[in-house]
Amino acid sequence: MKILQSVLDSVMKRNPNEPEFIQAVTEVLETIEPVAEKHPEWVEAGIFERIVEPERQIIFRVPWVDDAGKVQVNRGFRIQFNSAIGPYKGGIRLHPSVYSGILKFLGFEQIFKNALTGLPIGGGKGGSDFDPKGKSDAEVMRFCQSFMTELSKHIGADTDVPAGDIGTGAREIGYMYGQYKRLRNEFTGVLTGKGLDWGGSLARKEATGYGLLYFMDAYLKDKGMSFEGKTVVISGSGNVAIYATEKAQSFGAKVVALSDSNGYIYDPDGIDLAVVKEIKEVRRGRIKEYCDVKPNATYTEGCRGIWTIKCDVALPCATQNEIDEESAKILVANGVQAVGEGANMPSTIAAINTFLSNGILFGPAKAANAGGVATSALEMSQNSMRYSWTFEEVDAKLKDIMENIYKNACKAAADYGMDGNLVAGANIAGFEKVARAMYAQGIAY
Repeated sequence: MKILQSVLDSVMKRNPNEPEFIQAVTEVLETIEPVAEKHPEWVEAGIFERIVEPERQIIFRVPWVDDAGKVQVNRGFRIQFNSAIGPYKGGIRLHPSVYSGILKFLGFEQIFKNALTGLPIGGGKGGSDFDPKGKSDAEVMRFCQSFMTELSKHIGADTDVPAGDIGTGAREIGYMYGQYKRLRNEFTGVLTGKGLDWGGSLARKEATGYGLLYFMDAYLKDKGMSFEGKTVVISGSGNVAIYATEKAQSFGAKVVALSDSNGYIYDPDGIDLAVVKEIKEVRRGRIKEYCDVKPNATYTEGCRGIWTIKCDVALPCATQNEIDEESAKILVANGVQAVGEGANMPSTIAAINTFLSNGILFGPAKAANAGGVATSALEMSQNSMRYSWTFEEVDAKLKDIMENIYKNACKAAADYGMDGNLVAGANIAGFEKVARAMYAQGIAY
């Protein structure tokens, strides 16, 4: 980098203990250097310096009382990163690993992902180091109510619209929404991922997984291939992985592996999704329980080994940096043809370079996993209209959005002489939309 190196140096100096954020910024800046060369007016206006600095960072105390009557204290966050094209939009992550660096990386990625959807939503992210695992419903409710008591001061349907994320599912969204409504005395679309009886959208639960497959299906078809007959490995076993599996199977693929934070299963006969749904959605159990029902399946402790399974398509849907350079090289050596990111930044920069240098079809997270936030924005639209679309209507809109994301990323890459590089294409297409808005609105944004 020449023009943008000083921007990266500043980010590294200001955020020395936030490696995830630095990684995310580095990946984006390296690919949009040609944009800086083409648009000196954006350089002069400080667009690049401004887009890597959140508009607002909110950190607050979250006290709550456990079932034993003891006071517990967690830390809450909301990173309102960029509102140039719409209200801040991004999930709430509840996990012990949460700190400002994780949320800044997620919020930064969200800016471009949201822009790619073509919908008017800005980028943000929030959460807490609270761990809902092992907590009773009453404890989760008390935490969520305390968390929302402070967060409610900073969000709104036209300001900031949070959603779910890791650790924040239908239960948590319900408790948070109930507290927001109590405090603000208004029924509004301030959270997405709501229950269907009170403002939620059909197809939201399936959206990220389905969207990933719609994106990758468009990618494969553009290259004269399809999912039919392909062997697929998917990491994770939450909503994204489950519904990616469902859609992959409907496309004629054979999904042979899933995982959770403890380990992974391999089923040479193909994953029985009904069994997985019973374990994960009904009983909230561990993925190893699959082998109790399917004797031909095997379970392996630890997650990294999942990428040693031979496959045609790999879909990382678990967490950030789950595929490192070593795992990427194993996938390439085993003949993988395509990799689609269903999680946020699941591949390291070295892993991405390995895929690209070996001609692997690579669908980056900003583009490939945008289906969830796209459908959240569709939920916002339905709330504004006081109206609900059918599952089929939402699904059709999602498919159209994901196919357009693929086309726009391809076009942006080609326009800047990087034909076929969807990492660059997605970053450039998302960045240019936000940059145009920031430039038009003046230095205040």
